[in-house]
Amino acid sequence: MTAPRASAGVAPPSVWGAPFVWVTFGAVALIFLAATQALAVTTVMPVVSADLDGDRLYAVAFAGTLATSVIGMVAVGAWCDRGGVLAPLSTAVGLFVLGLLIAGLAPSMPALVAGRLVQGLGTGGQTVALYVVVARVYPGIVHGRVFAAFSAAWVVPSLIGPFLAGAVAEFLHWRWVFLGVAALTVVAFVMVLARLRGLPLDTDEPATARVGPRLACALVVAVGALGLSLAGELGGWAWVAVAASIVMIALAARPLLPAGALRAAPGLPSVVLMRGLIAGALFGAEIYIPYLLIDDYGFSPTWAGLGLTAAALAWAGAAEVQGRIGDRLGSTRITLIGTALLAVSLLIAVATAALSLAPLVLIAGWSLAGAGMGLMYPRLTVLTLAYSTPQNQGFNSSALSISDAVGSASSIAVMGLVFTLLAGTDAGFPAVFVIGTLLALAALLPGLRLGHAHEERSARRA
Repeated sequence: MTAPRASAGVAPPSVWGAPFVWVTFGAVALIFLAATQALAVTTVMPVVSADLDGDRLYAVAFAGTLATSVIGMVAVGAWCDRGGVLAPLSTAVGLFVLGLLIAGLAPSMPALVAGRLVQGLGTGGQTVALYVVVARVYPGIVHGRVFAAFSAAWVVPSLIGPFLAGAVAEFLHWRWVFLGVAALTVVAFVMVLARLRGLPLDTDEPATARVGPRLACALVVAVGALGLSLAGELGGWAWVAVAASIVMIALAARPLLPAGALRAAPGLPSVVLMRGLIAGALFGAEIYIPYLLIDDYGFSPTWAGLGLTAAALAWAGAAEVQGRIGDRLGSTRITLIGTALLAVSLLIAVATAALSLAPLVLIAGWSLAGAGMGLMYPRLTVLTLAYSTPQNQGFNSSALSISDAVGSASSIAVMGLVFTLLAGTDAGFPAVFVIGTLLALAALLPGLRLGHAHEERSARRA
């Protein structure tokens, strides 16, 4: 199905009006549940780690999910390019639920990590499938608004998710954080499935490229990312393992990304590279925000979750701004404003951890990171689809998500190794936030080479 275009002089259609309302509702519902899960797990993982004696696997529980998500992204991206979207989306949601069940019933930290690995397969595939749904159903002129709606789906989880997850862990049990989201996902997807089933989501010109080599590369990337996250177990050989894993990831990722992505070539390659850098900066550091509040400031899990709420709200608000005036701001301004907000937020976290500033400083400062990401994330997705054709929407969407996952997994793994090596000192938390700051600043290089595709010309025609 080819998305209709807005006619000259006609206002863009509403993503909440006919014929898009049920597609929007279903996609936003899935994003909502993914957001709830992500915020909840980040909040309760310190409690999970303590209960299962899994401090050494703390970072792996996050990085492993991101590592296996690469496999799901490549598989679903290729599946979508060869036909429809409904079957790959259904498979991805099923794996997401299965992983949550395994994690929620896990008797040990290794078992929980295994569940998170399965969950990653589903999470990665679901993200790519939803991007392709947007590309095939909505006209390009409203893509920014659709992705703003996706970001807005974080609003309610950000308001109640971290606090509720902490309360569930504190007054019931952390297992219900996983099992509860699994049950809700099943209910939501059963309702959504009926709405998507009647839509023509097949591509008119299926791709015919071989999938096997790309899946093999995705597997190597996942293994490299897992090796990176487990490097700390090798003692004096840790940094050798880190170097080898990074080389393995870089070589295997090249066929999965647009040509020139690793050298920040202008256009789509820089879009994809920037996504990985800002994801690594934020998500690598974010898992240590509740950890710091619980460990150094004595917050309960319930209140530590609020440390993420302000950032999520700022993300959603900034995404709405980007959806409305993103084309007028332009990619260069969005890059400069977004990376500045992200870097300043991380520097505030460095200062808070190093100087034992009031926790309110950390919480307020972290909201700036959310605002920066809210501007940049949807913009990068809009640009990716604008640079795409029906024959490579799956490949480009999966490349964007792969960069996101690899950047996050690598950052989390390196930060986890540094944090472990500095255990028992006061330098652990400041060190991980410094690494995040450097990644945010590095994102300026591709960020100033994003260019623009036909999304701006479409906006002017409308």
